[in-house]
Amino acid sequence: MIITRAGIEDLPRLMRFRTDTAAWLATLGSDQWSTSFPGDHIARSIEAGEVFVVRETPTADLAATITLDTAADPLLWTPEERKVGSLYVHKLTIDRQHAGVNLGARLLNWAGDQAFHRGAKWLRLDAWTSNVRLHQYYVEQGFTHIRTVLDPEVGGSGWVAQRPAALADHGFVGLADTSSLSVDRLPVSGA
Repeated sequence: MIITRAGIEDLPRLMRFRTDTAAWLATLGSDQWSTSFPGDHIARSIEAGEVFVVRETPTADLAATITLDTAADPLLWTPEERKVGSLYVHKLTIDRQHAGVNLGARLLNWAGDQAFHRGAKWLRLDAWTSNVRLHQYYVEQGFTHIRTVLDPEVGGSGWVAQRPAALADHGFVGLADTSSLSVDRLPVSGA
């Protein structure tokens, strides 16, 4: 499998990832991602070079996506935590046709490897507050739960966790250039 930066032409497929995943999660009894999500938000992340996509071949449909950035949400992370170089995982999504083959773990390892190479101390993420199965998955992937923020402003995704940035064997080829994610340019405000 190869990983590359997403292009704006991937936006419709990335939006479909979200709706397809929300529908699948609903069958499991979860309301995660049940509200609409603005496509312009994802488009801005694509334009910033923060969205990455995985394909089996250069012309295949997307198998997965991950957004990796330096934006620490000040509602989730303390001022002290935001001062520590970290990369943040968002919108990690696997197409159901590629589920069950460890692709999510490989993407987290890739993200941790990128964080390490960018000089970050931590790979961090937030997860849907009520999705206990997802919390357990992240713990199994080496993340430590830091806190759960119940503020309605976080939009339902207030379970926060981190694991150390580390070199990792992830098995992806055609790796995307992530040099724009330099942690020495971290915004202290998280904005």
